[in-house]
Amino acid sequence: MDAPLIALVAGEASGDILGAGLIEALRARYPDARFFGVGGERMIAAGFETLFPMEKLSVMGITEVLSHLPELFRLRRQLVDALLEKRPAVVITIDSPDFTLGVAKRAHAAGLRTVHYVSPSVWAWRQGRVKGIRRDVDLMLTLFPFEALFYEEHGVPVAFVGHPLADMIDLDVDTAAARDELSLAGDGQWLAVLPGSRGGEVSQLMPPFLDAMVRLHRDNPALRFVIPAANPARREQIELALGAAPALPVTVVDGHSRTVMAAADVVLMASGTATLEGLLLKKPMVVGYRVGAVTYAIVSRLVKSEFVALPNLLCRKAMVPELIQDQLSGEAAAREVNRWLHEPRRVAALREDFTRVHEALRGGASVKAAAAVAGLLEGQR
Repeated sequence: MDAPLIALVAGEASGDILGAGLIEALRARYPDARFFGVGGERMIAAGFETLFPMEKLSVMGITEVLSHLPELFRLRRQLVDALLEKRPAVVITIDSPDFTLGVAKRAHAAGLRTVHYVSPSVWAWRQGRVKGIRRDVDLMLTLFPFEALFYEEHGVPVAFVGHPLADMIDLDVDTAAARDELSLAGDGQWLAVLPGSRGGEVSQLMPPFLDAMVRLHRDNPALRFVIPAANPARREQIELALGAAPALPVTVVDGHSRTVMAAADVVLMASGTATLEGLLLKKPMVVGYRVGAVTYAIVSRLVKSEFVALPNLLCRKAMVPELIQDQLSGEAAAREVNRWLHEPRRVAALREDFTRVHEALRGGASVKAAAAVAGLLEGQR
């Protein structure tokens, strides 16, 4: 199989990062391979042909998704039709399980081999989904070891590959260099504020995060704030919120969220993949999570996991504060940030635990994922 046609489907920025790394690792094995499907800028830069902009799939929350359902169904039909027409050697769906596993189901039913990269949180909620995964997915690639154990117990072919971010991020973080790169003052304390990359996230999280910033500035006028804006729309949303608040020493940066976190002493952030980056950067953090009331009422009844934030899941203990739904307020967020700023021993212990997790997740995730896919393609599994 010298020049396989390989389909990949990613639905958000984190999947775009994983997809780009996997494309590069697969091309090292198959130099003449061709790649198509749905992906973002990084995948396109790696030589990928996307059928439509990946951003069309980025929707947050149950009620938020409902208004976009007709468009999402139309896009899925368009994508599946292309897969059935081109008949790729393998269809690799990446994260975004509510959309991508539906694609995998249809592709697998049509006789195409399927791989899903990044396990949905079936170990935490809606565990019945594993039956559909066992039926529709020929190989599951997991980022974390505890996920692979779950799939082994449920008879799903699985490979633990680690996380590419663990290879991309150095074990030792140069905070001073990150501040220089962003032209931030090298002295004093900085709080990074990450209210999310989606409009829905920012609208839910920016008000309590901003309230926390006002409270923190009142108690510590020397503390400065830096906020990365994921795109121009998010920057406009963030600046509109800041304009309605008292003057604060805030720097808004276009993109560069990882560098922003590296430059900070503490991070106040939305729950999600970015919390893993915070862990790998060894940063104390406070994690906020808030969605629409209907979405939360449904999800909260289904969740079986003790934790939401990845650092807590990976460390198997409450390493960072989680402020969920009604627990999230400016007062609570400010209190938890202040604890990190004033408890250096607690910060040092956190960094030791985070370093151990970082070391466990390193080891060439993209290369391991490509090897597992190649094994499926060549009949070795």
